[in-house]
Amino acid sequence: MAYTIGDLFEHAVDLMPERIALESGDRKRTYAELEERSNALAHTLRELGVQPGDAVGLYSRNTIEAVEAMLAIFKARAVMANVNYRYVEHELEHLFTDSGMKVLIHEQQYTDRVLNVLSKTPTAITARIVIDDETPAIDDDGHRYEDVLARGRTDRDFEERTNDDLYMLYTGGTTGKPKGVVWRQEDVWRVLGGGIDWYSGRPIEDEWEHARTGADSGQLVRFAIPPFIHGGSQWAIFQSLFAGGKAVVYPEFEPHAIWQAVADHGVNVVFITGDAMARPMIDALDERDYDTSTVVSVASSAALFSPAVKDRYLERFPNAVIVDAIGSSETGFGGMGMAVKGKSRVGAPTVKADPETHVLREDGTPVTPGSGEVGVLARSGHIPLRYHGDPVKSAKTFVVYDGVRYSLPGDHAVLEADGTITMLGRGSGSINTGGEKVFPEEVEAALKGHPAVLDTVVVGVPDDRFGQRVAAVIATRDGARPSLNDLNATVRTELAGYKCPRSVWFVEVVKRSPAGKPDYRWAAEIAASRDPDDSSTPGNTATKV
Repeated sequence: MAYTIGDLFEHAVDLMPERIALESGDRKRTYAELEERSNALAHTLRELGVQPGDAVGLYSRNTIEAVEAMLAIFKARAVMANVNYRYVEHELEHLFTDSGMKVLIHEQQYTDRVLNVLSKTPTAITARIVIDDETPAIDDDGHRYEDVLARGRTDRDFEERTNDDLYMLYTGGTTGKPKGVVWRQEDVWRVLGGGIDWYSGRPIEDEWEHARTGADSGQLVRFAIPPFIHGGSQWAIFQSLFAGGKAVVYPEFEPHAIWQAVADHGVNVVFITGDAMARPMIDALDERDYDTSTVVSVASSAALFSPAVKDRYLERFPNAVIVDAIGSSETGFGGMGMAVKGKSRVGAPTVKADPETHVLREDGTPVTPGSGEVGVLARSGHIPLRYHGDPVKSAKTFVVYDGVRYSLPGDHAVLEADGTITMLGRGSGSINTGGEKVFPEEVEAALKGHPAVLDTVVVGVPDDRFGQRVAAVIATRDGARPSLNDLNATVRTELAGYKCPRSVWFVEVVKRSPAGKPDYRWAAEIAASRDPDDSSTPGNTATKV
């Protein structure tokens, strides 16, 4: 018995070979077709020298070919190194060398960038497989993807996989170099792939359960919108494939095109990453009507899904379940909350946590429920093995307290009296203003309650009197320029006065990562580059415009 990505997918193939597994526009793959094509690519990887445990890079947007490649890598018992397609060459140099990838699979449009990096950076890469796209053909020494599949053997004759087979997710890059989080496949399946039932907390002990349940029920249609560089999006696809579902994949995020795809494919479950996707999508629905009658759930994770935006989804989808989940690359799933109109909390979500999610003091002891004490979020049980090639960072994140091993991703939280957990944000981004700690996420969520605020990132900037003051970089609707006093009137309805921004910078677009996470370094650079557009001092309502 092996709880691996390859085995769990193959069980669905065996029970539901003729079902549609993937759709993108008018392109589709049945489970049998997806099996044959991923087998062919897996055999080619072996022919190119890839052995179990070797890294294979995948540098692609959300495409059918990207899903085929992911499955092939795991079928061959290799380790996928996900490449962020927005990385600049310096970041690519680090990832290519740090991962030790032997083969790189990439879309044709990235060929120039890849070749430039390889020309000046020694790497272990010995072969490249190039996925054709709409860019002009480039004459190089890469293997064409379709040629590889045409000559590869399609039979399933791989050696037995084990529960020690690995999964790696590269994360970060906005506050430091990308780092690979290394998991056993069984552990990450438990916390992100449904290996522990989301609602009951029951561990699944039969590797065929996903496939049998899917075969005995109707087909659920899922649309994972965030890029596959984001682990949550990868696992939304895997969940669908393990249970015989249909996954819809599109390479670009354009809100109107998203809703048209929902209508065209009859999507049931929409996966997003916080306000960066949720807000432009709900704006698009206000601009134009689409058939969304098949939608039964909208689920967000990994980034702020603010109360004001949740309420708009509840108005538009009164019969759907609106879910806000917490998790990270270092913990997997940590808990989820169901949005209720008018009862959303400010900041990141208040969630019902699973039994392995905890809030600890700095000494590793649990905080007291209902005390309001701020602690660090921790997960025990199924957690990663390490950061790839970084024992120092591993020792700081994966710690043992009183004989229990925990993962500490850096988030701060409060344990409520009823056992739910309220997220506050990353301690590394907290703002210390006059001895008071302010978490950017809660201020960002409050600011988004103002009708003119489209998006925002909150940071701390130097202050002679208080050490730091709260500052906001804001993108507005239609070029609006609300005053700082007007913005803070909204914030004060939800937060204490010391958490109100004292300076604001207006920008056209707020910079975020491809996964929707705020770029705090960029926001700090904006604040340092010029005078604020509006400012005040604590205790003083005067403004500078």
